[in-house]
Amino acid sequence: MTLERFLDSDHVSLKICGVTTRADAQRLVDMGVPALGANFWPQSKRHLPPEDASFLRDFAGRILRVGVFVNQPDELAIRLFEEGIIDVVQLHGDEKPADAAPYQAAGIPFIKAIGVKTLSDLSRAAEFGASAILLDAHAPGVYGGTGEVFDWNVANSFKKDHPELPIILAGGIIPGNAALAADTVAPAALDVASGAEISPGVKDFDKVAQLLSALQD
Repeated sequence: MTLERFLDSDHVSLKICGVTTRADAQRLVDMGVPALGANFWPQSKRHLPPEDASFLRDFAGRILRVGVFVNQPDELAIRLFEEGIIDVVQLHGDEKPADAAPYQAAGIPFIKAIGVKTLSDLSRAAEFGASAILLDAHAPGVYGGTGEVFDWNVANSFKKDHPELPIILAGGIIPGNAALAADTVAPAALDVASGAEISPGVKDFDKVAQLLSALQD
């Protein structure tokens, strides 16, 4: 799975975030999930220590591997990319557009996640030069996995203003609302963490199957 295919506007892709084990990564590959996220932020309930992430190297070309970083030094993300452990960097903190410069200079594709309350929260989104913008629920000090849904009308307004910029929709996506999210916003992809888990970092593959089915119907 390439980033281009993942972000293709002809269909809504699925990213399952918070993968912490080889077994879960393998199961996602076997099920045909397009992308996984590994969270390298130490305070995350789904933290994958970098020293334990080498197993992701074995999945190169089989699933898009997204590394999630929150207000962390760019050296770590660049090293994991260069070591073939991740394909894409996801900046999920309070980064400013200038913070993206090292990734642009290194030719590393990246996604910028932004917590959304109103359209004004996205006023600088296009300045990052990101491959895609991930829209999540606004939760100051809480970075991802809140399980909260934000107003999808904001996402639609942003899409109208920036039709060239792929959107990944996150925030409270579960099997029961995935099809509605896809129909309402028509994002490039849905990003799901808590909505596909038994507990933080432990995947529920019945829910994953339901999410895939919701996007195929």
